[in-house]
Amino acid sequence: MLLTRIKGPRDLDRLSQEELDQLAAEIRSFLVDAVSKTGGHLGPNLGVVELTIALHRVFDSPKDKVLFDTGHQAYVHKLLTGRQNFGGLRTKGGLSGYPSRAESDHDVIENSHASTVLGWADGLAKANEVLGREDHHVAAVIGDGALTGGMAWEALNNIAAAKDRPLVIVVNDNERSYGPTIGGLANHLATLRTTDGYERFLARGKELLERTPVVGKPLFETLHGAKKGLKDFIAPQGMFEDLGLKYIGPIDGHDIEALESALTRAKRFSGPVIVHCLTQKGRGYTPALEHEADRFHAVGVIHPDTGLPVKTAAASWTSVFADEMVKLGHERPDIVGITAAMLHPVGLNKFAEAFPDRIYDVGIAEQHGATSAAGLATGGVHPVFAVYATFLNRAFDQVLMDVALHKCGVTFVLDRAGVTGDDGASHNGMWDMSILQVVPGLRLAAPRDAEQLRAQLREAVEVKDAPTVVRYSKGVVGPAVPAVGRIGGMDVLRAPAPEVTRPDVLLVSVGALAPMCLEIADLLDKQGISTTVVDPRWVKPVDEALAPLADRHRVVVTVEDNGRTGGVGSAVAQALRDAGVDVPLRDFGIPQRFLDHALRKEIMAEIGLTAPDIARQVTGLVAKLDGRYDSEPAAAVD
Repeated sequence: MLLTRIKGPRDLDRLSQEELDQLAAEIRSFLVDAVSKTGGHLGPNLGVVELTIALHRVFDSPKDKVLFDTGHQAYVHKLLTGRQNFGGLRTKGGLSGYPSRAESDHDVIENSHASTVLGWADGLAKANEVLGREDHHVAAVIGDGALTGGMAWEALNNIAAAKDRPLVIVVNDNERSYGPTIGGLANHLATLRTTDGYERFLARGKELLERTPVVGKPLFETLHGAKKGLKDFIAPQGMFEDLGLKYIGPIDGHDIEALESALTRAKRFSGPVIVHCLTQKGRGYTPALEHEADRFHAVGVIHPDTGLPVKTAAASWTSVFADEMVKLGHERPDIVGITAAMLHPVGLNKFAEAFPDRIYDVGIAEQHGATSAAGLATGGVHPVFAVYATFLNRAFDQVLMDVALHKCGVTFVLDRAGVTGDDGASHNGMWDMSILQVVPGLRLAAPRDAEQLRAQLREAVEVKDAPTVVRYSKGVVGPAVPAVGRIGGMDVLRAPAPEVTRPDVLLVSVGALAPMCLEIADLLDKQGISTTVVDPRWVKPVDEALAPLADRHRVVVTVEDNGRTGGVGSAVAQALRDAGVDVPLRDFGIPQRFLDHALRKEIMAEIGLTAPDIARQVTGLVAKLDGRYDSEPAAAVD
């Protein structure tokens, strides 16, 4: 096999055109076989095989910087840079599903939040200019929807202003918006547009014509407009050239020879160039091509021959939300849905099918989505913006200043909250309950099971004068966790024996960690430690009944699937201080560090967020209060 002979990008240089085509076929076969066993981003990578080969033939990585946005389309890049052990893809100790600096010098940015690559490329190109590195190049691949993000256009605005700073931007267009432009004329015009001689000719012609009295300038503008109109007729490049960026394309993104020719011309040019490539997501794999929703954008473990899942998926948090949204849509014509280019992953596809005129996909533009939601609310409807918890980070200012400041009734539904695992550091939803704590008036719900998700979603959309948030985990929703009582707005999940006048521990359980908290209580009970377990349901604001309840216990323990700094534990501690309740408190949660990819249960064990670990520390704390230990027990998870 040719693929096994590729240890680095320069091994591609000696391959013939026929061998390159064979290599592309081998890579597709490898990806289908490997990713079907582990799960991962299959469709996007099947679409960039030839493009990635051409990039590494033309550019000399790692001296030249080859960047991908988003990083989920970098599997082929990994294969061509010496990383062909995909057996542990996205598992602990295996390859990351995104570029990783720890893996290779060829990986520059670990970007798995979209629309950032052009900002990086702009900075890298500026660094080359400052340091006089004329033999260093930057090539940024942006696609798979990332060009819809506002950050990308902010970067383009700056990139276009530097006419003589080399930078190659590859637009990976896999949305089939245009048919491929073919023929010698299109290729010739593309060559002319990116040669210094052509630019000098235009500049000289403009100078001469503008010296001509009366008709010179109008004549130049007419001729220039005609030239532009002809090029626009042949290739849809007007938008980019209007920004001041040179344009090559559209190029068949599966023709290695054409790609190399275009990228070589772009590399030679002394300024920023757009290379527009038309690719087919899922190319070469029939099940992906026939999957209309997303062309197998991301898959679990599947049968490689059929593309069907190996296991039947149980009900997920997302599916519970999806079904309840449809019910709410039928009951309330004022409810609308918003998604940021993730209609199916966040479960709004069913709502979109039922109410096609009440769903808005804003693209990868969470900031705009939040502000647009504020406008919708002000206009008299109730928007429900469903987004991954980690991606709401990008819209914090809009949540604060547009939604909350204006007291807009907007509901944010945060999918994939807490530890998500295999997608790595950027996809763990571990910041939302911390950053949202500082937003005045915002109310935040963390449902523990499917029944509570339905109930709290309904409670959230009833709020008309403030933002509400409902957050839940990734994956399968657990069994129902019934309440045995209610104190204030909090559900009591476990109460101590009636004869216990002052229980030892008040355990505050947040969201989907309720089953684990009940397990902790069982373990403590075996140690003779009495425990009350409560689910606040709404963790912001802190329920007024919590402080008096805490005062009737010896110690308070909070357990949350969120970063410890500024999280629910911190909010509860502040509430107790404000109420003058002087009870020891231990907060357990996710440490404030970036977590490597692994299974959720492996990460939870690694950070000590398990029932035995927490029960052991709480036992030590109670023992110290009893005077049985002279020294401080092991510290809570830091």
